[in-house]
Amino acid sequence: MEINQKQQPQKQEVQSRKRILVVLSIIVFAALVIGLVHQVIESLELEKQNELTQQQLDTAYNELDSMSNELDTRILKIAQLGGEIDTLLQIKNQLEEEKKAFRTKAYRQINDLQGKVSGYKEMLLAQDKEIVRLKAVNEKLLVENSELKDEANELNESLRDLNTTRSALEEKVAKASQLKIDGMKILAINSSGKEREGEFKNRHITHLKIEFDVLENSVAAIEGKSILVKITGPDKKVIFDVATGSGTFVFEGRENFYTVKKDILYDRNAQSLTFLYDKGSEYDLGKYLVEVYTEDYKMGAGSFVVK
Repeated sequence: MEINQKQQPQKQEVQSRKRILVVLSIIVFAALVIGLVHQVIESLELEKQNELTQQQLDTAYNELDSMSNELDTRILKIAQLGGEIDTLLQIKNQLEEEKKAFRTKAYRQINDLQGKVSGYKEMLLAQDKEIVRLKAVNEKLLVENSELKDEANELNESLRDLNTTRSALEEKVAKASQLKIDGMKILAINSSGKEREGEFKNRHITHLKIEFDVLENSVAAIEGKSILVKITGPDKKVIFDVATGSGTFVFEGRENFYTVKKDILYDRNAQSLTFLYDKGSEYDLGKYLVEVYTEDYKMGAGSFVVK
C-alpha cells in the first residue's frame, strides 16, 4: 500500500511531464504552422505582384499539403502518447481550409489569366487578319496608284503635246495675222511740187513722200493700228524730231525711235497709205533705209539715195 502511494506521485509526475512536452510540441508546431500560413499569405500577396506560374503555385500548395501530412503524423503520435490533440485538430482544420482557399483562389487567378491570354491571342489573331487585309488593300491601292500615275503621265504628255501644238498654231496664227506692205514708193518733192523717184539731190527734197499699200489679211483682227515709219540715215542714226511727230516704240525688247506715225482703222481690206515728211534741213549724202512697223513687228522696208 505504501509502495502504491509512492508510485502514484511518480506516475502523476510522468504524466505531467508528458503533458508539458505535448503542450510545448503543440506550441512549437503551432508556431511553425502559423509561420507557414503567414508565409503562404505573403506568397499570395507576392503572387499578385509577380503573377506566379502554375509550377510555383503547385509547389506552394504541395508544401501546404506536406505540412498537413506532417501534422497528421504529429497528431497520431501525440494521441498514442495520450496527449491533448484538440488544439492540433483545430490547427489541422484551419490548415485544410487554407489549402482549399489557396487552391481555389490560385487556380481561379490562373483560369482568369488563361482566359485573358486566350482573349489576347484571339485579338492578336484578329489583328493579324486585319494586317493581312490592309496589306492586300495597300497592294491594290499601290497598283491602282501606279496605273493612275501612268495615266496621269500619259495625260500630261498629251497635254504637253496639245499645248505645244496649240502654241505652234497660235504662233502661226499670230504670224499669219501680221500685216504686210507692198508697192513702197519713196518720192522727193521739190518746192515747186515736182516729184522724183530713185536717187535725189538735196535741192530736190523739200518734202519726202512715202507711199505703200497695207495688204489684205483675212485672219487679222479688225482694229485700230498705229503705222510707224522709221528712216535711218547713212550714219545709222534715225531721223528723229518730236516737233514733226517723231517718238519711240519697243521692238524685240528694245526701245526704238520712229520718224513719223499714222493711226488707221484696219478692216482686213487693203489700204493705201501716204506719209509726208519735212526734215527742215539737208540730208546727208548716202543711202537711207525706210522701215515700216506696227505694234512689235516689221511690216516691210524700202530705201532711197541722196547724192
